Amino acid sequence: MEFYELMEVCMIVLFGCSWPMNVIKSYRSRTTKGKSLVFLILIFIGYICGITGKLMAPSFKWYVLFFYVLNFLMVGADLVLYVRNRLLDKLAEVVQK
Repeated sequence: MEFYELMEVCMIVLFGCSWPMNVIKSYRSRTTKGKSLVFLILIFIGYICGITGKLMAPSFKWYVLFFYVLNFLMVGADLVLYVRNRLLDKLAEVVQK
């Protein structure tokens, strides 16, 4: 493994460490307050670009792609929870009226 590959793996693993905590927080909080849909979508698209870049690279490395896909799935889960939580927020607004 080249040094630049090691640094990329470290970056993606460290980014990935934050996503499970974020998904758990979204699941437990049951609200979209403090969340940015635009941010989540931009990160999601960024991982799509990263995955595409890895698949098209002349020196394709499966172990790096694995971490991109794992992070992509976690951001996707957070997006799904955002939709669920937005519906719960709207339901709470209706109940309060």
